[in-house]
Order: sequence, then C-alpha cells, then structure tokens
Amino acid sequence: MSVRVAVVTGGGSGIGAAAARELAADGWVVVIAGRRADALREVAAGVQRIDPVPADVTDEDEVRRLFATVVARHGRVDLLFNNAGTGAPAVELDELPLAAWNHVVAVNLTGAFLCTREAFRVMRGQEPRGGRIINNGSLAAHTPRPRSVAYTATKHAISGLTKATALDGRPYDIACGQIDIGNAATSMAAGSVTGTMQADGGIRPEPVMDVAEVGRAVRYMASLPLDANVPTMTVMATKMPYVGRG
Repeated sequence: MSVRVAVVTGGGSGIGAAAARELAADGWVVVIAGRRADALREVAAGVQRIDPVPADVTDEDEVRRLFATVVARHGRVDLLFNNAGTGAPAVELDELPLAAWNHVVAVNLTGAFLCTREAFRVMRGQEPRGGRIINNGSLAAHTPRPRSVAYTATKHAISGLTKATALDGRPYDIACGQIDIGNAATSMAAGSVTGTMQADGGIRPEPVMDVAEVGRAVRYMASLPLDANVPTMTVMATKMPYVGRG
C-alpha cells in the first residue's frame, strides 16, 4: 500500500499535534481535526503531509463530513487516533453541574464513538479492507484523581469502547487499542508542575514527560501490521506518584 491515511482528532495542540507530527514523519498522510482552525493550520504549517480539517467531534453531521472529506481527498482511512478530550472543574462531586458532566461525556465518549463509527464504516468497506483505531484513554481509566468524576467515568468508558470495537472489528480486519497517558507536558497537564491534588488531599507538584514521547508511542502502535495489535499501552512520567497514589 503506497499511501497510509490517518485521522487525528484534537490535532491542534498537545498530544494530537505530537502524534500527527510523528505519523507524518513516518510517511503517513495525517488529517488533523479540531474546532480551532487557526490551531490546526499552525500545526500543519510547513508539514506537507498534514492536512487540517476543522470539525467538532460532538456534532454528528460534522463528524460525517470529516470522514467524507478524508475519503474524497485521500481515498481511504487506515488509522483513527481518537484523541480529542476535555475535563471538568475539580469540584466536590455534589457540586458538579449537569452541564459540565454532559460536556465531558459529549467530547470524551460520544465524540470518540461518533468518530469510531464513521472510521469503522470506511475501513470495513474499503479495499484493501481494514484499519486501526487507537483511543486515548488515561491513567484515570484505571485509577481516578480526586474530584474528577466526569473525566474518570468517561475514560473508564473508553476502555469499554476499545474492547468492544476490537471485538466487533475482527471480522473486518479492524484492530483497536488504547493508550493510557500520565503527565505528558501539555496545557491540560500544566497543573501537575505547580501542584495537583493527591489522594490524601494534599497538593504537590508531579514530574512530567515530553509530549513527543507520546507521539512516538502512537507511531509505534500505528506501525504494526493488522495481524498484530497493542490492546493497551501505558506511557507516563517515570517518577509520577501514580503507582502508589492510592
């Protein structure tokens, strides 16, 4: 196959941008999607293989247009990296507004489902058939931080989405895996450096790692042939307190 085509959501910054750059360096044509067109164009600037397409993953029609655009421009979809994500304010559970809960569910879970559904449809029908879906989970998919009920619940749900997609994709040569990330140096994890709440209620800074390491991990997962898969991978700052934070 001469051209491999990837779709990366949340591609305008952070993990999505790092993954897009690594995939492009490995020869992929990478369509980056996100709500902020200016941020997408900035990531794509000077990189011939990165194609910015603005899209809101919570909008069903926009997700359909996104994948229709990818197929029209590039012919197929070989990889989807479901990376778009958000969190809610770190408040006591009984103080979390329903609107904040619904927003996190819409972006982290429903958005991942909508993109998975469209990618699955394309991958199942294209020739050669099949492809790979990688979901951005989190260490929260296994162990929550305090005051993170919406984020944690959606990341647990992503684990279920990953396993169900992997199972349903088998007959169509569609592989699905999940990458769980801890303390990559992005704007979303900026609080880790200055101090973040621990399980004992204390506020302490935590080590972070270069976000490029996450991009390289995604590149590795994406590079496997479809008869091999990484169901789950954890990549985290070595000295963060996660392993013993309970």
